Amino acid sequence: MLKVKTYENGLTLVVKKMDGLLSVSAGILVKAGAANETDAEDGLSHFIEHMQFKGTDTKTAFEISDAFDRIGAQVNAFTAKELTCYYAKCTSDHTEETFSLLSDMFLNASYPEEEAEKEKGVVCEEINMNEDTPDDLCFDVLYNAIYGKKGYGRNILGSAKNVKGFTRADIENYKAKYYHPENIVVAFAGGIDFDLAERLTDKYFASLKRGGCVAPARSSEFSSGVATKKKKIEQTHFAIGFPSISRDDPLADAMQTFNGVFGGGMSSRLFQEVREKLGLAYSVYSYISSYEDCGNLVVYAGVNPAKAENALSAIGKCIDELKKDGISDDEFVRGREQMKSSLLFSQESTSAQMLMYGKEMLLSGREFDFRGRLDSINKVTKNDVEEAIERTFSSGKYAIGVVGNIDKNAKYSL
Repeated sequence: MLKVKTYENGLTLVVKKMDGLLSVSAGILVKAGAANETDAEDGLSHFIEHMQFKGTDTKTAFEISDAFDRIGAQVNAFTAKELTCYYAKCTSDHTEETFSLLSDMFLNASYPEEEAEKEKGVVCEEINMNEDTPDDLCFDVLYNAIYGKKGYGRNILGSAKNVKGFTRADIENYKAKYYHPENIVVAFAGGIDFDLAERLTDKYFASLKRGGCVAPARSSEFSSGVATKKKKIEQTHFAIGFPSISRDDPLADAMQTFNGVFGGGMSSRLFQEVREKLGLAYSVYSYISSYEDCGNLVVYAGVNPAKAENALSAIGKCIDELKKDGISDDEFVRGREQMKSSLLFSQESTSAQMLMYGKEMLLSGREFDFRGRLDSINKVTKNDVEEAIERTFSSGKYAIGVVGNIDKNAKYSL
């Protein structure tokens, strides 16, 4: 059962009751992420996410974590390109205490200077860790190649130089722009009645004042090219991006079905060709990343540097065959069933449900229609999938991000 309430101040409450469960996931989602940032703010969305845990007017950072642990609750947060989410999961009998703690750290963070300086070190180490994780790093390199270093091309972590320079005023100014109720969705899923969720949201969020501003315009123009980053490591990691569809495009389900066939699982063409048949990579896959006004199909592989050109050639062969011959009836059914099962499996997780319903309301301004989505998937046709393939590859545009001990004479192309 799904219920929604929109408050006079613009905040929205979404509650998905899941009968028979003894746990609850609660989330506070903000429509502000890395793609909102200016050059001076690069990395600030993520730094704020960290600082929200570092103390309030009444609790230290330790007291916050200790209070969650004492009731067996789990708390975390993440920053993405278009949003930031703070969430907790608890047993149903501790819902009030958990949401009280989550709301306190969200609404009353005090940003103590000593904690801020320590957390700058923590985030800088996270940046260093990302630098030492080449499969993640190559996605950052790819998105810089496609969109530049602004908007959707921004690295979520930002630069160490920026992070070290952030001040309390920077945090408060950014939050004044984006952390206002019109930009916030509170979402619950699990063993919780709407009346309790409404009472808790009324208590902590109904008095918030409208304000702030809308996100800046973001360029969605796709740029082709190759971007590289030299690292003294054993493998060459590359990510290939193709222009794809935006989040609300009518072909969204067909595109996901196509991705299942192309690189979404062990039976996919990429896995079978690049790994199983040719033995060129341990890890090879594709995924769809969709935003408000653009999207990308991304292919990843990590290979021996001497085999990089062969792997790219094999990926290019898979694409050429798709463009020429489309997909088989068996592949179509398999890809569609994979998407259906993913949607159905999500119904068994309070965290997945909280995010699914919360993100839909935050980013699209509407209720997530589970039954309608399932019907939409069932209505996808093979012709729809082949139209999705045409949309993805017809322009001939693609970009490549490469990380590894790169030979300056190597050629990275399909």
